[in-house]
Amino acid sequence: MSHGVDVRRVLIYLGLAFGIAWATSLVIYLTGGLGQSPMLFPEAGVSLALVLLAGPVMWAPAIAHGLTRLLTRERWERVSLRPQLRRAWPYWVAAWLLPGLLTIVGMAAYFLTFPHHYDASLGALREMLAAQMPEGVGLEELNVWALAAVQVAQAVLLAPILNSLATFGEEFGWRGYLQPKLLGLGPRRALLLTGAIWGIWHWPVILMGYNYGFDYPGAPFLGPLAMVWFTIVVGTLLGWLTLRSESVWPAVIGHAALNGVAGLGIIFVRGDPNTLLGPTPVGLIGGIGFTVVAGAILMSVNGRPGADEGIA
Repeated sequence: MSHGVDVRRVLIYLGLAFGIAWATSLVIYLTGGLGQSPMLFPEAGVSLALVLLAGPVMWAPAIAHGLTRLLTRERWERVSLRPQLRRAWPYWVAAWLLPGLLTIVGMAAYFLTFPHHYDASLGALREMLAAQMPEGVGLEELNVWALAAVQVAQAVLLAPILNSLATFGEEFGWRGYLQPKLLGLGPRRALLLTGAIWGIWHWPVILMGYNYGFDYPGAPFLGPLAMVWFTIVVGTLLGWLTLRSESVWPAVIGHAALNGVAGLGIIFVRGDPNTLLGPTPVGLIGGIGFTVVAGAILMSVNGRPGADEGIA
């Protein structure tokens, strides 16, 4: 034990969570990576990489949670699976709406900083729509801005539900098992360390071009570092929601909401922006809203080792 941290179980958990995800990522790399992965269902655009990412990779933390408890004979207590809706509904609402709001804040900050990358004509969206339209059908009769607004509304309102199956796999591990195990270091350190570990866990797919691609200064090595920063600030928000609600579900919903709206900035882009900066929230400027919120949370949480409460 170190400050009340069960080091043995933490190391077993991390070995399993990283081992499953990184072994699966190796399979993705050896079968063509993210860009050249074999298509399993071509008509639906479903590749082997997509299936492996949504399955063994994203569910590795939850699988590791279960296996660690089984291997170490740990009782299934305080697993944070009760929704706690009656008491914790404000945190559900925050989880549902904040990711979209903070993504828009970061997107606005990016385009104000780099106005030459802003495309009011939504050319990127027009290109995506043109590729999906039947031959001979034009876009002249479509109101692209109205369509974009509908897509944003759907992402904000429906993505937290539609994406939650996949994000539960991560959150039941990181916020449901690892974070509570690290609380003996103090809530502030637990939030920061869980977020950093979560980011390092992403490294194999980031090195294959996920989120940042390869066309940025310092590629592919600065992308993994930027990812750690992103997961620290977002993980602080998700971890705080878990602490305050005493349930993993707001983190599941928040993560699902973020995944649904994170690509919003792409439809407004022209040119070749530096993905380390934005306009998506994984960039330093695109994620500025999450950074500010994370800073406020870290200033409010109790930093004392062994503290039981998440808020000072």
